[in-house]
Amino acid sequence: MARVKGGVVSKNRRRKVLKQAKGYFGSKHRLYKTAQEQLFHSGAYAYRDRKQNKRNYRRLWITRINAACRMNEISYSKFMNGLTIAGIKMNRKMISELAIDNPSAFQKLVEIAKSALKNGGNAKKEISTETKKVEKVESGKEEKTDYSKMSLAELKAVAKEQGIKGYSTMKKDELISNLK
Repeated sequence: MARVKGGVVSKNRRRKVLKQAKGYFGSKHRLYKTAQEQLFHSGAYAYRDRKQNKRNYRRLWITRINAACRMNEISYSKFMNGLTIAGIKMNRKMISELAIDNPSAFQKLVEIAKSALKNGGNAKKEISTETKKVEKVESGKEEKTDYSKMSLAELKAVAKEQGIKGYSTMKKDELISNLK
């Protein structure tokens, strides 16, 4: 039986490694052994840094929020605590974007947080639908809300705000028709 040589397969494997190592410094892109070793390390660094990237962005958002909070005479920790007490659930990315793009809306959030801190959590009147309306008015994008996508509890809260009588006994479709 003839001996099988793996020359083509080996050459292609090495060529693939050297192609991936293109642009590396010195012998790391010329020699197979050092190129392969550097590729192993590069893969480990890429895996590690994909995790660190998320941390770095979170740090950036917190720094931006803190800077905007300091301009409104409140610390970052008190601001976030006030938002939690007020029942506003907003991620740090969106809050930092709001602080940069729309300072007046961010200032309203600061006022809500300050009032919630003063009242010690008793004033949970500020609900998320109301804050969404404030943001839409601030940004100039007054849109009609889609009541069909809201839950029954949310619809009842909106009906209570608008002063609709007998909202507690109404069904979902009745509430939607009365709110429109």
